[in-house]
Amino acid sequence: MFQDNTSRTELGQMGEFGFIEHLSRSVKIHHPEESLKGIGDDAAVLDTKGELSVVSTDMLVEGVHFDLAFHPLRHLGYKAVVVNVSDLCAMNADPKQVLVSIAVSNRFSLEALDELYEGMHLACERYKVDLVGGDTTASRSGLVISITILGTAKKEQLVYRNGARAKDLLCVTGDLGGAYIGLQVLEREKKIFLENPGIQPDLSGNEYVIERQLKPEARRETILKLRELGVHPTSMIDISDGLSSETLHLCRQSGTGCDLYEDKFPIDPQTYDRAREFGLDPTVCALSGGEDYELLFTIRPDDYEKLREHLDVSIIGHMTDQASGVNLITRSGGSVPITAQGWDALLSQN
Repeated sequence: MFQDNTSRTELGQMGEFGFIEHLSRSVKIHHPEESLKGIGDDAAVLDTKGELSVVSTDMLVEGVHFDLAFHPLRHLGYKAVVVNVSDLCAMNADPKQVLVSIAVSNRFSLEALDELYEGMHLACERYKVDLVGGDTTASRSGLVISITILGTAKKEQLVYRNGARAKDLLCVTGDLGGAYIGLQVLEREKKIFLENPGIQPDLSGNEYVIERQLKPEARRETILKLRELGVHPTSMIDISDGLSSETLHLCRQSGTGCDLYEDKFPIDPQTYDRAREFGLDPTVCALSGGEDYELLFTIRPDDYEKLREHLDVSIIGHMTDQASGVNLITRSGGSVPITAQGWDALLSQN
């Protein structure tokens, strides 16, 4: 489960304050003009230069959101930061600082937690975010990671979920369904290993979908490119729970309907092939899989030409009047009402 370290340092040897001091040595500040005080005091001190503050938080719980049997700690740390960066990208805000809190049991060594934080530091470096504080405590069960992210935006820069209007185009970055299929591959190999430990997992040929699950990326570059092109989305959300759920969120809050076109869904060939091998419909994986962390947003029709040749963006539908509902237009031309089928952490416990 953990990297095979030659030495193991028990957290009890260091104590909480020693552990915090150890973690602070690796912190790099990217925004010294704004992150005035970080780890080491009772609170972080930030100067946002008069801009609006944008804050989001996300919690990852072992056994609910991740399985350490196949999720390397370094990848988990990276993902924990990235999913929060994605939330701020979905607001068209600029991520600046994160606070990281963890609850950890004594089955984790210092070396194991170093791996977790190495992944976080890598994500902070990739997205130029400062780690400015957090909390640590003991856990009697599994690992819990809670991250709060702070960012800034000018008032006119922000994008909410409620700005779409009928005739707006619905766009999505990247491709869909890959993270869900990556999870299916990992769970299959785990099951095979548990049934026969002598058989080593075979992940060859599945690298793309596995990376989509274990090491997603936030679409920060899309946000920056949209600004450069002068395109301001009318509404936006990131795809964490599935395309169907997120489309319904936009429609409910904007007071619109939507027609989604099945033949326009961007699905990677590896995702498509593995879905078929599992007996799954690739379209259903795209609609309901979740954890793709792509951006789903609407634009005015007049803005289409501005981004058509400059971004990895697919036009997958258009907004309609609310009375028309939210519908999937199938490849055969039929219309099927869409209901939310995305992952729900609370419902999944029932």
